[in-house]
Amino acid sequence: MAIIVALGGFLFGYDIAMISGTTIHLQNEFGLNAFWLGFTVMIAVVGTILGTIIIGSIGDKYGRRQSMLGMSLVYSISALGSALAGSWELLLFARFITGICVGAISVLAPMYIAEISPSKIRGRLVILNQLNVVAAIFLAYFVNYFINRHVAVDPWRWMIGAELVPGLLFFGLLFRIPASPRWLMLKGRVDEARTVLNSLQVEKVQDEINDIQKAISLSEKIGNVKLFTRENRFPVIATILIAMFNQLSGINAIIYYAPRIFEQTGLGSDAALLQSIAIGGTNLIFTLIALTLIDRFGRRQLLMVGSVGMVFFLGMIARAFYLQEFGSSLVMFYLIGYIAFFAISQGAILWVFISEIFPNHVRSKGQALGSFVHWFLTGLLALLFPLVASMPAIGGGPIFTFFTIMMALQFFFAWKVIPETKGRSLEEIQEDLAARRISKALTAEK
Repeated sequence: MAIIVALGGFLFGYDIAMISGTTIHLQNEFGLNAFWLGFTVMIAVVGTILGTIIIGSIGDKYGRRQSMLGMSLVYSISALGSALAGSWELLLFARFITGICVGAISVLAPMYIAEISPSKIRGRLVILNQLNVVAAIFLAYFVNYFINRHVAVDPWRWMIGAELVPGLLFFGLLFRIPASPRWLMLKGRVDEARTVLNSLQVEKVQDEINDIQKAISLSEKIGNVKLFTRENRFPVIATILIAMFNQLSGINAIIYYAPRIFEQTGLGSDAALLQSIAIGGTNLIFTLIALTLIDRFGRRQLLMVGSVGMVFFLGMIARAFYLQEFGSSLVMFYLIGYIAFFAISQGAILWVFISEIFPNHVRSKGQALGSFVHWFLTGLLALLFPLVASMPAIGGGPIFTFFTIMMALQFFFAWKVIPETKGRSLEEIQEDLAARRISKALTAEK
């Protein structure tokens, strides 16, 4: 079930990487300057932000599975519409709709996986979503390179149109999974939840039901159905910060514009696309490694190690741009190192952490909050990166220096703020956070 739902991550990853191969063609096709090119890339992200805002209530009302079914179908239709767009305005509209679907699925998929997963392997199963993201990024770079080499007329249409295949596949496979047992419990459908838990081969089904019911009853007793409350202050702040640091590492700016970064170092367009494939392959390999590490070493430790590695390699990329030292594929080597450390830390941990840290009754809203922050900054970077990078007075050096500083701050955030959630059930995590709030309140009173 987790493997099927994780295909939602494939739609997300394919879309963000696919667009990188179309930017040069779109710029020539529609006569776009740096700002309007950034806007064209950003429009899907604007839709994604909207998708993360609206999907929380939809997912709570209709369920995670039904909501993903609807969004995957619309995603497929909008992908076809983007490929066939006869004008820039129609392309923008179709890409905006695609973004709404991507944003919604990016919230629902990891949340559903977390809600069906045993605590001992929850990290690994949620990472399947991220694994599909990076597998899609790798495949999108490869498909873009192949199309660019072999399609002479409007290759960008084929690049975008290829999204129709994973979209329809995801839509069809979703019919093979049940509703989330925790969502069923929230709706009072206990017998259906028991059936799903039995199908998941949960060892002590009644104990699981009792734990979920206890958490739901506590939430109802407190009367806390809003996300932004005192009780949820810590998970809200932690989610905002971890989502911010994810994008302030520069990852999606690099994924969106990898070919253009390589072109700035003197490579031709074909060679730049080929180098991008290596970036995508590295991301995939080290996400696979993270899959074996996250439930062994935990979220916090991996985030700290990854921060140190990213600080070093981002600093070296900044140095290369300052000194204009692009020989011997230096930037390529540094980018691969950066991607490797990102994949085993932030790339693997972001959606796992967000899917774990919120109580059952506000999990969809918390997941939506994390996705909103993530996609808002993604859109901002997508808009600004080509504009700022093309300014002679700024360029790559200061940009990558900024990313380096952000990752240094992330190290201290992981060290001092992030709690370890490995090996705990979702309900146990909430008990730990409640005990933490009580402890702080007692300390404050003293």
